[in-house]
Amino acid sequence: MSVLEVQNLSFVYGAGTPFEKKAVDDVNFAVNKGEFIGIIGHTGSGKSTMVQMLNGLIKPTSGKVLLNGEDIFANPKEIRKVRFQVGMVFQYPEYQLFEETVYKDIAFGPTNMGISGDELDKRVRSAAMFTGLKEELLFKSPFDLSGGEKRRAAIAGVIAMDPEILILDEPTAGLDPMGRDVLLSQITEYHKVRNNTVLLVSHSMEDIARVADRVIVMNKSHLQMFDNTKNIFARGDELAKIGLRIPQITKIMSDINGDSGLFSQGILCVEQAASEIAEVLKRRGKL
Repeated sequence: MSVLEVQNLSFVYGAGTPFEKKAVDDVNFAVNKGEFIGIIGHTGSGKSTMVQMLNGLIKPTSGKVLLNGEDIFANPKEIRKVRFQVGMVFQYPEYQLFEETVYKDIAFGPTNMGISGDELDKRVRSAAMFTGLKEELLFKSPFDLSGGEKRRAAIAGVIAMDPEILILDEPTAGLDPMGRDVLLSQITEYHKVRNNTVLLVSHSMEDIARVADRVIVMNKSHLQMFDNTKNIFARGDELAKIGLRIPQITKIMSDINGDSGLFSQGILCVEQAASEIAEVLKRRGKL
């Protein structure tokens, strides 16, 4: 059984007014336990609205969100528990920091779940470790941290709740390339160790290509595509028609390859490209 499923999911802003706008229109998909799902699409395609329905922050205009087969909106009194199971990290999550210390900020969610004592301390320190926060930072004010450290502290606060599903909406936005790579590596390590389900919304095709098992493509409020990552980025012409591009390394290797068949189709990362180039050179006795 799927851990998360949406059925005919739709949401309309300003329904019944002159400003009515359909943000998500009849979307259907299912996610399996332990998958890493990428979500891509232009600004305004419905990505952020859709993921906010997945943990009950927004109630659908129509359709269902099923968590382990149960409709999360069936019992409004239980929606708070859903948000502990489906953790959400918003864009620029550092703006949500508010406690006296980083430790207290990370502990806020688990404390509201009724966790205390040694278990609380274990969760705080484990979450800080996953996000690369040094122990000496835990007792500083979050407002004394650098931008990247604030971002990691905010993400640690969600990870500390140990959600079954972790949703991240543009978590690397605004970070420099090194900061982005570090944070993305920490998220993938967390996923690998915890074996939970992760949904990552991103405008970076390179990030999605590196980490996602499957990719959802949103376009004008509709689900345009949903397939494994290699197949999605093999449809470069279709993506281009809706204003999206394939990862740069995928395009470069495809252009070099042409009709020669030297390299695999759908190369998704620099490491894979380097490996294939080395193998071709080795076969030709040039390495």
